[in-house]
Amino acid sequence: MSEAPENSGYERAFGGHFALTDRNGQPFSEAKLKGKPFAIFFGFTRCPDVCPTSLNLMARLREKLGPDGNKFEIVFVSVDPEHDSPKTVGDYVDLFGTPIIGLTGSDQQIAKVAKSYGVYVEKVPLPGGDFTIDHTASIFLMDRNGELVSTIDNHEDPKVALEKLEQLVTN
Repeated sequence: MSEAPENSGYERAFGGHFALTDRNGQPFSEAKLKGKPFAIFFGFTRCPDVCPTSLNLMARLREKLGPDGNKFEIVFVSVDPEHDSPKTVGDYVDLFGTPIIGLTGSDQQIAKVAKSYGVYVEKVPLPGGDFTIDHTASIFLMDRNGELVSTIDNHEDPKVALEKLEQLVTN
């Protein structure tokens, strides 16, 4: 399969271009990930279970990879721009003790990147006027060309998840 030329209007079936904001309020696009594999997860900082469990799993797996743990990026994209400012996202990803790229953006930017990754996102009203968010809980493993290689589920056997990451960083 041949690569589509840059700016050809070609859209990937999964993933592809995105424009979001990093923890410092600076623009961040997928171009900054080019050439390095990455694991991307969509969630929100007020999530009570799936999000911290998934990011903690990725931090532990990176550590188990030893020196190979530095050969891929972990990317967290907030699906709650109403509550998750760049600083909030940055403070949140710092809790996991490993470098994680924390990203947020406008409602439109988040909706666009979520759609390109096939991520389900829905606000669920709570009593008192607040909300929680139902969302896809998969961690997407992307190769150095930005192509989907595999997924990790936070309930997956850690040995299987580690094998997937080993393949990601050695291919």
